[in-house]
Amino acid sequence: MSAVDLHTHSTASDGSLSPAALVQLAARSGLAAIALTDHDTLAGLAEAEEAGRLVDLEVIRGCELAARIKDREIHILGLLLPAQTKNLSKSFDQLMLWRMERNMGILERLTALNKPINPDEFENFYGSSPLGRPHIAEIMLRKGYVANLREAFINYLGERGSAYVPKKTFSPAEIISVLKKDHGLTVLAHPYLLGLSFQELQRLLLELKDMGLDGLEAWHSEHPPYIAQSYVALAAKLGLSVSGGSDFHGLIKPDVALGRVKGGGQVSDKVLVALKKRVAEQFA
Repeated sequence: MSAVDLHTHSTASDGSLSPAALVQLAARSGLAAIALTDHDTLAGLAEAEEAGRLVDLEVIRGCELAARIKDREIHILGLLLPAQTKNLSKSFDQLMLWRMERNMGILERLTALNKPINPDEFENFYGSSPLGRPHIAEIMLRKGYVANLREAFINYLGERGSAYVPKKTFSPAEIISVLKKDHGLTVLAHPYLLGLSFQELQRLLLELKDMGLDGLEAWHSEHPPYIAQSYVALAAKLGLSVSGGSDFHGLIKPDVALGRVKGGGQVSDKVLVALKKRVAEQFA
């Protein structure tokens, strides 16, 4: 079996490896393909694809977007995106504006809490990456405001933190629609992390399927093997595809290995073949 990893992140969003370094690691790990699915951006894809050509590894164009439904945040992966994504690019511009507004709100609250961070320092340090709470947490650690990143989120940046500012997002229907307009495949990411019962997840999937959802991520670094198998069965029942990936972030998630899911397993390249078939049938 050739293995693939269809959920990874680079420095283009909140990973610790550059797109090229990520691809090189995938090649050394013996993977046949990876999907680069950075949050709210496609900025790392050109570099990743060039690196893939050099090491003979297939790079799947992707992204990850957050949506809010019934006071719950869900993440949707866009996979097998074409080179031209006019509609998605416009959505990214709006998301970037919302993200900047949120960041400034968080920094204002931190200043009021006597934990100031200069906005210029923040932006200059991280460059053009989509900046967010993980970057703020890192600066808080550097400045000695917190002892570790976990403390930054628990006390300040998480939903119950004193500097928390809610995230503005599109609805699931809007995200699925824009990905479909650009001929991308839509997959519900890491459903196990939603904390839903099996029946609640099934109802959510049916609702999302009516919006155009193509599949769910069955295999993941936090999905126990028995859960992954139940998701495969549920997807078959509902007529959805399955995907899988590590959700690799590098040093941000040091316990997550590229190309590996919970239990030490890997995702077969047959999964990618089936996803490609679904895209071909939809957008022929």
